[in-house]
Amino acid sequence: MSNIPWSRFVDVVNRSSRFLLTSHVRPDGDGIGSELAMAAILESLGKDVAICNAFATPPNLRFLDPTGKIQKQQPDAPAGQFDDRDALIVLDTSAWAQLGSMSHVVKTTRANKLVVDHHQSNDDLGAELFKNPHAEATGHLVIEAADQLGVALTPEIARPAFVAIATDTGWFRFASTTADTLRLAARLVDVGVVPADLYRELYETDSHARLQLIGRAMARTQTELDGRLIYTWLDQSDFQAVGAVPSDSEDIINLTLAVGGTQVAVILVEQPTGGYKVSFRSRCNVDCSKLAEQFGGGGHKNAAGAFFHEPLESARPKVLEAVRAAMKHED
Repeated sequence: MSNIPWSRFVDVVNRSSRFLLTSHVRPDGDGIGSELAMAAILESLGKDVAICNAFATPPNLRFLDPTGKIQKQQPDAPAGQFDDRDALIVLDTSAWAQLGSMSHVVKTTRANKLVVDHHQSNDDLGAELFKNPHAEATGHLVIEAADQLGVALTPEIARPAFVAIATDTGWFRFASTTADTLRLAARLVDVGVVPADLYRELYETDSHARLQLIGRAMARTQTELDGRLIYTWLDQSDFQAVGAVPSDSEDIINLTLAVGGTQVAVILVEQPTGGYKVSFRSRCNVDCSKLAEQFGGGGHKNAAGAFFHEPLESARPKVLEAVRAAMKHED
C-alpha cells in the first residue's frame, strides 16, 4: 500500500456525482487503460462519467473502448462543455504541457480537481495529488482506488487496468516490475483477464505501414560510446512514404534496446503539427526524467520524454549532448 491519502480521495468521490476524466496528449496504454478502468469503477458506484482527451485514442487501443466512450476535444467545442461536472480527475500526468487542449478545461473548471499519477515530474494544476512515483503504472493506482472505495473488481475494470500495467512495464519486462506488480496482475487474471488475448490485440495486429516505419527507424539507428548509446529518428516524410499514422511510432524506441550492450536509447519523432517528440530510455543509472526536464519534459528514471519546437538539425545535437554528459557523469 502506498502513502497516498486515499481517505481524502474516497471522500471527494462520495460527495461528487458527475465526473470528467482526462489524460495526456498522445495517450498510451496506461493513460487510456487508467481512464477506462476508473470510469468503470465510478460507474459501479452510480456516478455519471465523461472522458475527454486532447488526442484521439490510438488505433491499437480502440479495442478497449468499443462503444467510443472516450471523446476527443474538438476545436469548436462550446466553452461550457463540462460545466456540469463536479469532479475532474487527471490520470497519468501532472504536467500542463501534457494536457494539450484540455489544459483550458482544467484551468477554468470549478469542479474539484484530482490527479492520479505515477510520474516524478509535477506542475501545479491546482488539484489534489494522489501520486506514487514508485508505482510502475497509473493503472496500479486505479486498482488501489477501487480497493479503497470498496468496489469489487469486474472484467470491465480489470481488462483496461491490465493493459495499463502491462504496457507501462513492457509486458512485465522492465525493471519497474515488482512482485506486487505480478500479484496484482494475477488478481486481474482471476477476474477474467486473458493475457494472451490482450497481447494479441496490442502487439499482433500491426499494419504493414507500421512494420515499414519500424524498418525505417531501425535502418537509421546510430551508436556511440562503444555501443552504450543508440539513437534514431523519424520524419513526417517517413510516415507519408509508408502510409503510417502517428501512433505507429509507439514503442519503437524499446526495440532499439534489444541491441546488446545498449544502456541508453533515444528517438526523435517529428509530429504532424511540427516539432519533435523526444523519448529517452535507460537501463543504467542515467535518469531519463532529469534528461527530459532539461527540455521541459518529464517522466520516470528509466523512461521519459520531451518536446522540441525546432527542426531536427538543432534538436538532435542538443539531445545527444545532454545524454553524453549524463552517461559520462555515471561512468
